[in-house]
Amino acid sequence: MRPSQAIASLRASLTPDGSADSIVPPSGHTAWLTTFTAGAMAFLAVFALALALASGRLAERWSDALERTATVRLSAPQDQIDLQIQAVLNVLQTTPGIASARALTADEQRALLAPWFGPDLPVDTLPLPRLIEINEDTSGYDSEGLRQRLAAEAPGAVLDDHTRWRKPLAVAAQRLRLLGFLSIALITGATAAMITLAASAALAANAGVIKVLRLVGARDGYIAAAFVRRFTLRALAGALAGTLAGMIAVSILPAADEAGGFLTGLGFQGWGWMTPLILPPLAGVVAYFATRAAAIRKLKELT
Repeated sequence: MRPSQAIASLRASLTPDGSADSIVPPSGHTAWLTTFTAGAMAFLAVFALALALASGRLAERWSDALERTATVRLSAPQDQIDLQIQAVLNVLQTTPGIASARALTADEQRALLAPWFGPDLPVDTLPLPRLIEINEDTSGYDSEGLRQRLAAEAPGAVLDDHTRWRKPLAVAAQRLRLLGFLSIALITGATAAMITLAASAALAANAGVIKVLRLVGARDGYIAAAFVRRFTLRALAGALAGTLAGMIAVSILPAADEAGGFLTGLGFQGWGWMTPLILPPLAGVVAYFATRAAAIRKLKELT
């Protein structure tokens, strides 16, 4: 079937027909099962979609923060630390590709360690290495050549260009994003299975009515269309309610600053709030094809 024919068939199937709709039970376990399943799955899909989008933002934020920065970690005797810091700064200032470099103060190092050791860490009395922050320019620098120069001028200096941090972050973000979209695919499959079961149960329960309709000349396509229309609209309504409930739940989750700055916030930003609105139409399409296949198969069994 061509896409244009499929769209036309879908539109025709959703057009109300009072006489045909009367053969489908308006209530009962198949009605609430279809609506509840579509709503619950849409609710879960909103969170899966939020996870997929938030993981991408998290990786981008951390990668951007590390992309043009590096750190020199300097360990030296207390009476030589200032001299070696100055030596390292002199090397960095004469290295092509480095825009700026500065040694972090004791307060800045205390702030970096506070999330792990608390705000009262006695930095001044502990033999902690001193940190020197490097900002690259757009051309970048030769990290291997810089390591050799640092080894000659300050043997206790170690260059960390953050490569080992950026790569795991990128891999983790890709896997989280993949997990989010895989979850949506599984939710879609589970929705199709539940709607198929509900449609088959409704057809089996109305076997007697279907036989009478056939006796008076009703075609299987006419009968199937009635079930397809009713179950598609039920799924569409349930998915719309579940999506709206999921968006409300996501909107009240803690923001990034309230979560301590570790998360970007499991939510949507800007036009991203429009993304979950694709879920109700998607649920309607899934319900249409699932019910249509179940109806055709069940009507053949009732022949």
